Amino acid sequence: MTITVITGANKGLGYETARQLIAAGHTVYVSARNKANADRAAQELGGIPLLIDVTDEASVDAAAEQVKAEQGHIDVLINNAGIAGRDRSPAKVTGADVTEVLDTNVVGMVRTIHAFLPLLQRSKSGVIVNVASGLGSFARATDPGRIESRIVNIAYNTSKTAVAMLTVQYAKSFPKLRINAVDPGYVSTDFNHHTGVLTVEEGVAPIVAAATIPAKGPTGTYTDAVGTVPW
Repeated sequence: MTITVITGANKGLGYETARQLIAAGHTVYVSARNKANADRAAQELGGIPLLIDVTDEASVDAAAEQVKAEQGHIDVLINNAGIAGRDRSPAKVTGADVTEVLDTNVVGMVRTIHAFLPLLQRSKSGVIVNVASGLGSFARATDPGRIESRIVNIAYNTSKTAVAMLTVQYAKSFPKLRINAVDPGYVSTDFNHHTGVLTVEEGVAPIVAAATIPAKGPTGTYTDAVGTVPW
């Protein structure tokens, strides 16, 4: 049985990823930063509720201890939790605005990997999936033919560039694990007020593919549903 933990799994991409992996036979810990949301989503999906606030180290550590006590290890960690940040023009963005987003989208990912790494290292084939974005790609952000070049969000886009580099650093540091970043694309969710052009089913395809990667599969990659995301 594959044991999987997904952060931010109470709605959107995390919820659909949990649904598909449960259908594929995974035991999925459906996490949220609010206990009621975690309980509701887990009950709907047939998963196990898990309280994780990635901005709170004590919360993340407690979640890892719970899973350790119940399972002894995990096989897959999907770092999906994230925030878009305040909707402000670039001239009005403050250091506090950027700090808030980085603390969730980047530092929160580090907190979670740090807490769950010992459990992943007990797996025969440990996998980490970091949900990134094409908005973090320098190549796409400067390509006038791509929608990413027309979306300016200083804090969020910068955070997703950092996620890609975190992925490389962790992949080099832990070669026995499969650690990859994925871009789900411009998906219609609450996150973007349903302005996206892809369905959640389409968006989670690369996430699920990375979560089910074989033990000899690639690591340190940055991909979407089509292939490699240019840096």
